[in-house]
Amino acid sequence: MPYTVTIQSSGHRFSVDENESVLDAALRQGVILPYGCRNGACGSCMGTLATGTVGYPDGPPPALNETDRATHRALFCQARPASDLEIVVREVDAARDIEVKTLPCRVQKLEHLAHDVIRIYLKLPATERMQFLAGQYIDVLIKDHEPRAFSIANAPHDDEFVELHIRFVEGGLFTDQVFHSMKEKAMWRIRGPLGTFFLREDSDRPAILIGGGTGFAPIKGILEHAFETGIDKPMHLFWGVRAVRDLYLDVLPQQWLREHPNFSYTPVLSDPMAEDEWTGETGLVTDAVVKQYPDLSEHDIYMSGPPVMVHAGHSLFMQHELDASRFFSDAFEYAAMAESIKGLKRD
Repeated sequence: MPYTVTIQSSGHRFSVDENESVLDAALRQGVILPYGCRNGACGSCMGTLATGTVGYPDGPPPALNETDRATHRALFCQARPASDLEIVVREVDAARDIEVKTLPCRVQKLEHLAHDVIRIYLKLPATERMQFLAGQYIDVLIKDHEPRAFSIANAPHDDEFVELHIRFVEGGLFTDQVFHSMKEKAMWRIRGPLGTFFLREDSDRPAILIGGGTGFAPIKGILEHAFETGIDKPMHLFWGVRAVRDLYLDVLPQQWLREHPNFSYTPVLSDPMAEDEWTGETGLVTDAVVKQYPDLSEHDIYMSGPPVMVHAGHSLFMQHELDASRFFSDAFEYAAMAESIKGLKRD
């Protein structure tokens, strides 16, 4: 039977299934607790048991010493409840509460999603996990060059790998390497998580999420997090690309449509090919938004993609009564790199 965990300071409650850790259950239900390695080695997830008892399937984890146990401390990434619990622990409620780390990682898998988009799965060391909010990004650190920033495309509950969607840019130093010479098992150094582009879960306003090209990546993470945690407010995804072939993971929003009645999806093509036989929305994705939502005064907007699109969208949406404080964006800004021709910071 599931047990109930109550956080003493906030009164937040969540249930923990059999053989599930306190941390995993909290993240699954949208309660964000601090963590680091998720294997009991670092102690970042430590808190106090005010009432109740827990057990550890593999014995007390390394970061929990005898003094900790004697004072009712617990490592929630490993602790399994043996009763209902009341716990004392800090909750993460903003990006500033999450530690930014510089970590080595391995390119675990490369997957070509489209003619100019590749998906990369990064594997962190066994003793590390990167805690992040859905929608944030990382910097890939490159010796003697500016870092390259890429949005995290997976959700926090699914953090075995860090998932990136990288678009090829003609003349881009880094993407040329990724697409033409990088192999699986390559070693990278990354820094993150970074950025303030994440779902404001305290808002019950309908959300409009707009991705331009690989701007779909952080939107994907946000939506997967929302679905996992049971957020049931209306959420409408607009994905703007040139042609059908650029909808590189269209199968996912199509699946979400079938599974989540609060979700809507509008792909928008700016330059469809003849062979696309496209009958859907065309033109600018921002125009498609205001066509369906001429009054944005009651909505939150999350927008990710090229700077020109994001800046134009902001201006247009203000004309349609959007509250400026309810516009959240992640513009893929250009980096000034002496050796590149037109290198996008997010190649």
